[in-house]
Amino acid sequence: MKTYYITTPIYYVNDIPHIGHAYTTLACDVLARFHRLAGYDVKFLTGTDEHGQKVEKSAIAKGMETQAFTDQVSQSFRELNKKMHFSNDDFIRTTEERHKDGAKALWQKLVDAGEIYLGKYEGWYSVRDEAFYAESEIVDGKAPTGAPVEWMEEPSYFFRLSAWQERLLEFYERNPDFIKPESRRNEIISFVRGGLNDLSVSRTTCKWGVSVPNDEKHVMYVWLDALSNYISALGFPDENYKKYWPADVHVVGKDIIRFHAVYWPAFLMAAGIECPKVIMSHGWWTNAGEKISKSVGNVIDPVALVDEFGLDQARWFLMREVIFGNDGDFSKERMKARINTELANKIGNLVQRTLSFVSKLPTSSLLGAVSKEELQIAELYESDMLKCCVSALDKFKKQMAHQDISGYLDGVMQLVDEANMYIDREAPWVLKKTHPEKMAEVLYILLECIRHIALYLQPVMPDSAAQVLRQLNVTERSFESVGMSGAMQVGAVINEPTAIFPRIG
Repeated sequence: MKTYYITTPIYYVNDIPHIGHAYTTLACDVLARFHRLAGYDVKFLTGTDEHGQKVEKSAIAKGMETQAFTDQVSQSFRELNKKMHFSNDDFIRTTEERHKDGAKALWQKLVDAGEIYLGKYEGWYSVRDEAFYAESEIVDGKAPTGAPVEWMEEPSYFFRLSAWQERLLEFYERNPDFIKPESRRNEIISFVRGGLNDLSVSRTTCKWGVSVPNDEKHVMYVWLDALSNYISALGFPDENYKKYWPADVHVVGKDIIRFHAVYWPAFLMAAGIECPKVIMSHGWWTNAGEKISKSVGNVIDPVALVDEFGLDQARWFLMREVIFGNDGDFSKERMKARINTELANKIGNLVQRTLSFVSKLPTSSLLGAVSKEELQIAELYESDMLKCCVSALDKFKKQMAHQDISGYLDGVMQLVDEANMYIDREAPWVLKKTHPEKMAEVLYILLECIRHIALYLQPVMPDSAAQVLRQLNVTERSFESVGMSGAMQVGAVINEPTAIFPRIG
């Protein structure tokens, strides 16, 4: 069985989860669920980044012990995962011993390769970004992100990042899909071409972190510590980590693309470890056109969103509203409009009117005329509608192999639109009186269209898709059942239909 390893960034525990965290993990969940349905052995990792000066300061501000603070905030991310029905296979915390062991093993590989040396750091550091900045990057006394910076001088171990500039550029050239989307790739290539300085990878003034092997006065720089989670969670340095490594996709926000697309591949290549296949960077959400911030008071709570609109409605909106990789703007008005237009009027209406019509017919009126022998089903599968439903899977697999969630959902909605046009055009309520055998064929094709649509909706709206499949009495739900192999057979009876997506006022 082919493996598929997908990760979220590990989330910083200086505050509770917000819509950005939910969006990133949801995108990974959709990709993970799709690949499981397609027959892959999937490993889906998320977790929390619990070290560094920012966490230390946040704990002090709350009047809590640092470990107790991280326990509390990390748990809030686990609760979000449960609330959003995320299907992650593992949850890594950087305060776990398995992670510390993996991070230290990576450090030692870099030391053994001659890539780390002891020196002294003098320069600008942002606690908020947990990042070092060159003098040329400081604008009006602040980091490029707008974060405050402070001048630091302390003993530090350095990673020979400067020696990897050309090798990184060669790697990007050989692997054009390594950084997505194209705009982020261009940004990273420009940054690397501008020159790389050796990177400070330890701290002495911050004590909350993974201690440096053989020198406990130092703790690892939080990003070297954090990035190693992707292999420590797989059991690194045990060779079994290679079952899933290299990762197929690291999904990250655009604010941390530099750490993942520059530092991480340099660390890995220096340690003799394969690089991940894709770094997929997504955009930021705004709220009604305004940047989201606590000071403005417009932070979007994903839990409240689910409570108000419903779980699958929230999942659908977040994945459907923007092209994955671009920035997105949230508003309740647009969310209501999308729920009513696509979920209630299109998907919900197609399912409800078809299944309600079928449920009022004697079983023999539906399947008796269509399924007396296998040949008749085979003939119906030659219809344009069912050909489209079956052939869509190959297209969807290609799109999801390239993280094109938006294109995938466009394709599913195209099937919904075509099915709605088909039922209007064929008018089974008229055929019931004039041509009952033709009515049965039309209804069978519609039921099979709905079955395929529900199969394809499972990665995004697992609960609602399962509800539709239960009403159809369908138990085979992997993509292997696409086409005739999973087709409804002679004597099949549907369950009592109920509304899936009510309209929102």
